[in-house]
Amino acid sequence: MIRREFITLVGGAATWPLAASAQQAATPVIGFLSGQSSAPATHLVAAFRQGLAEAGFVEGQNVAIEFRWAENQYDRLPALAADLVRRQVAVIAATAGGGTLAALAAKAATPTIPIVFTSGADPVAIGLVASLNRPGGNVTGIAWLALKLEAKRLGLLHELVPQAMPIGVLLNPSFQPAEGQLSDLREAARTIGLPLHVLRASTDREIDAAFESVAQHRIPALLVSSDPFFEQRSDKLVGLAARHAAPAIYDTRNSSVAGGLLSYGPSFSDAVRQVGIYTGRILKGDKPIDLPVVQPTKFELVINMKTAKALGIEVPISMQMLADEVIE
Repeated sequence: MIRREFITLVGGAATWPLAASAQQAATPVIGFLSGQSSAPATHLVAAFRQGLAEAGFVEGQNVAIEFRWAENQYDRLPALAADLVRRQVAVIAATAGGGTLAALAAKAATPTIPIVFTSGADPVAIGLVASLNRPGGNVTGIAWLALKLEAKRLGLLHELVPQAMPIGVLLNPSFQPAEGQLSDLREAARTIGLPLHVLRASTDREIDAAFESVAQHRIPALLVSSDPFFEQRSDKLVGLAARHAAPAIYDTRNSSVAGGLLSYGPSFSDAVRQVGIYTGRILKGDKPIDLPVVQPTKFELVINMKTAKALGIEVPISMQMLADEVIE
């Protein structure tokens, strides 16, 4: 081997570790910020990864994900968001349960790192974006408007059990949008002359107490408001509603599948999948300002006929025809 070739080989070998290190450093890191805990969100994380894959990114191959879970303690979100900013992640996905509050915390933490959110509230009204078509700044996402569907859910429950008065409304006082939800419900109830009985719960013990109040006051039907804390406890809520023979409406299909009488809302899993797609597009170079806020086009009405039969409720054929899914 001549000296020039030897020097070239040695020099090339010396750069191998540096090249490998640079390649590792180039792997983008996503910050996944959620207000809920990880265990009940497995299907949502899977949906997020599916969206990323559709955009060309696979965790462990060409992208890494740093997860931060607030465990339903929403006051932890600002610190968790700040931690992701210090980590210098490429994008923050503020999604899964408590996406609205996670997005607000992320936006307060950084004016530069791109943020992709899911929000059940109106993102313009709460200051996340300037407009749906031109979000502005570093924030965009999916407005699945679950919080704006409370009045519609109230109407559906009243249609199914028109004799039920008052309607119980279960709210989480620790959830920032709760008062806005209640305001919408009261306005809708006034238009149809329907009295409401408000119940509040932000812990498991308070949920138990709320259902004791349902029995004590003989509340004939219940609306469970849209809230990540309640979503994670759908099995518990459905079980208590069955124990007290209380017809109830929820915001997600999961509750109807678990035995809840009725649910109405957009597909949350699909919204989180779309967050994954937008996150991937941003990693490829798209800017949040150029990505309009996506709104759901399909809303799922799901009726559990087995539960209706157990409660002695006859579901009108017209409502069955409107349903996207009827569980027999």
